[in-house]
Amino acid sequence: MTDKGTVSRRDLISSAAGIAAAGFAASGLRLNSMTTESAAAADNVSRQPRGFIDAHSHIWLPDDSKYPLANGQTVADLKPASFTDNELMAVARPEGVDRVVLIQHSIYHGFDNSYLVDTFHRQPDRFRVVGMVDSRKPGTGAEMRRLLKHGVTGFRITPSVLGDGWLRDAGMKEMWRTAVETRQNMCCLINPSDLPDVGRMCDGFPDTPVVIDHFGRVGVDGRIRPLELLALLKLADHRHVRVKISAYYALGLKRPPHDDLLPMIREVVETFGPERCMWASDCPYQIQGVNNYAASIGLIRDRADFLTEEARDCLLRRTAEQTFFFI
Repeated sequence: MTDKGTVSRRDLISSAAGIAAAGFAASGLRLNSMTTESAAAADNVSRQPRGFIDAHSHIWLPDDSKYPLANGQTVADLKPASFTDNELMAVARPEGVDRVVLIQHSIYHGFDNSYLVDTFHRQPDRFRVVGMVDSRKPGTGAEMRRLLKHGVTGFRITPSVLGDGWLRDAGMKEMWRTAVETRQNMCCLINPSDLPDVGRMCDGFPDTPVVIDHFGRVGVDGRIRPLELLALLKLADHRHVRVKISAYYALGLKRPPHDDLLPMIREVVETFGPERCMWASDCPYQIQGVNNYAASIGLIRDRADFLTEEARDCLLRRTAEQTFFFI
């Protein structure tokens, strides 16, 4: 692999198949330390460690007077009825999280990033934003540069909003070209079947920073399928692709303590390297039903015993810091 250098494609296939066959048993493998180059880069971001970073959470207000809801929705459609930045931090702060990457919620606010941008300006030391722009309209590059000044260091792109041509239109290609200059991340909310398309886009834009949300939803149907996992692992060939270790409520067994996901997490972290992996909760969805915030962060902080302390710090802080908190 490009960054790891020791993992063959046959090893990946065998290892991915082994996950399914092993019944997702946890492993005692220890990850090697980061490379000298990546460790130095991470160290340059912040020499004084802060608390943890949640790399993916949504927020919204319990009324729509200032920030109207999209597509004719009303406050009755909000689930939960309220999840503001203060409510988020009330859940996150007791677990040691003091910074969060806020993700534009296309269902509720479409392409209107106003609420997240305003939240960033209220607390620029605490939040960064992954916004949305409509690549089907002209001027996407200029809009990306404008939003960078407002804490938007990434953009959610997804076929569920943009349709089948989500990676093919001229505006999307302009986004990927612009991101080489601005370092804003193309954050892909996709299904496993979309992973090869992202790989081909990375072939065409090898210097564009890319983040795969929620493991590319590998395991969303309850099973960690070896070929789907392999499709995710192949993206490690592209040195600017990073992965969010997130959304446990939606993957595998979909209930705490989420230990069934540890083998997949190990494979992803071992293949990409911890410096390209970041933990995230995907609140408020992670805190509904039987799931909770403590179980989500605890899986990495307390239970993933194959991680070195250095690797754990990458997943819980340094990778997200480099990726999103660069301004």
